[in-house]
Amino acid sequence: MRVFLSLLMLAFAAPVSAQSPSSPDYTKDSSWLCLPSRSDVCSTPLPTAALNPNGYGSVGKSKVAKDPPIDCFYVYPTVSRDQGMNSDLNVSEERTAAEVQFARFASVCRPFAPIYRQMTVGAVVAYAAGANIDQPAALAYGDVAAAWHNYLTTRNNGRPFVLIGHSQGSVMLQQLIAKEIEKNPTLAARMKLAIIPGFNLIVPQGKLVGGTFKTTPMCSREGETGCVISWVSFREKNAPPEGAIFGITDQPGMTVGCVNPAQPGSRDWVPFDSYWYARSSYPVPGGPIEWSSEGPPPTPYLRTEGLVSGKCINDGQRGYLSIHTNADPKDKRTDRVGGEVAVLGMFLPGWGMHLSDIEEVQGDLIREVGEIARK
Repeated sequence: MRVFLSLLMLAFAAPVSAQSPSSPDYTKDSSWLCLPSRSDVCSTPLPTAALNPNGYGSVGKSKVAKDPPIDCFYVYPTVSRDQGMNSDLNVSEERTAAEVQFARFASVCRPFAPIYRQMTVGAVVAYAAGANIDQPAALAYGDVAAAWHNYLTTRNNGRPFVLIGHSQGSVMLQQLIAKEIEKNPTLAARMKLAIIPGFNLIVPQGKLVGGTFKTTPMCSREGETGCVISWVSFREKNAPPEGAIFGITDQPGMTVGCVNPAQPGSRDWVPFDSYWYARSSYPVPGGPIEWSSEGPPPTPYLRTEGLVSGKCINDGQRGYLSIHTNADPKDKRTDRVGGEVAVLGMFLPGWGMHLSDIEEVQGDLIREVGEIARK
C-alpha cells in the first residue's frame, strides 16, 4: 500500500525512541482500529462512483453487514512515518490504510484490525541499506501475536475466520500461520482463507506448499477453503528484475507463489473488479491520472470492472501477477492506473505495482469472502 519512502530517506538521522517491550493492552477496545458493532473506520460508509467506458455512473456507499457468519482479521501494511524503527500507537496513516484496504470487507465479515507497533517506513529504508531489523521485527510481530491471542480467547467465540494483510501485514500473517495456526489443526480448520499479497510467499517450483508454509497450500480453485491467496503485482512486460525485492527468490528450485486473486487456479488473463482511491497524491508513471474525460471524480473512491486484468506468471525463480490495462483511447475512462513506488522522483522496478496490490482486485476478494461466508 502507501509506502512513504520518498518522504523518509533520512528517517534514521533521529534516535530510536525508547519503547516498552510489552504489547498494547488488547483487552481495551482503544487498541483496535476496527471492531464489529462499533463506530470506527470500518463502519463508515465509503462514497463510491462507478467508472465505466462511457464515464462516471451510479454513486453509492459501502455497506456494513449486520450479523455476518465469519470474521476478518486484518494487519495493515508499512505506512507509519514515525521516527525510529517502530511506530507509536497514535494512528493516522494506519487509519487511512484500513479505510482503503479493509473497510469494505465489513460488508461480508466482522472486522478486526489491531493497532500494532509496526516497523516504520524508515525501518524499511534502513533494512535496504543493510541495517539489522531483527529486534524491530520481533516487536511488531509480538504485538500482532498478542492481539491474535486476545481475539481468539475473548472475541472470536469459535467462529470461522479469514486473515487479510498486505506488505508488512502479510509478513506478520505469514509468521502467524506458521507459528500459531499450522501447529493447531483445530484452529487451522477454522481458517477459511488467508489473503496475504504484497510479500513473497515461497513454494517449490510446480508445487502449492512446502516453502513458507509446511501444510497450508496456495489456493488452486475457486471456492477452496483452508488455503492462501498470495501475489505480488508487476505491470505487463515489466517482469521482476534480478535483485528485485518482490517477485523473485534466490533459492534454487523455489519460486514466488502466485494465486490469481480473481479466479484462483487460473493461469489465463482474468478481468478484475477494482476499487481505486481516486484522491491519492502518490506519483504515477506518466503523471496524475485523469480518471474520466468528464472531469474530476465525484467521490473519493471509484469502482471499475474490467479496466485491468491479471495473469499469474511463474518462470523459474520468478513468480508474480502480471497486470494489463485494457485501454481504449476512444472511451471516456482512463487508460492508466498507478501502483509503482517512487523514491526521489524515480520509480523502483523491483517493487512492481506494490501500491495497488489490493485496490486492483478488491471487489473480487470481497465477493470470494462473501461466498465462503455463505457456505
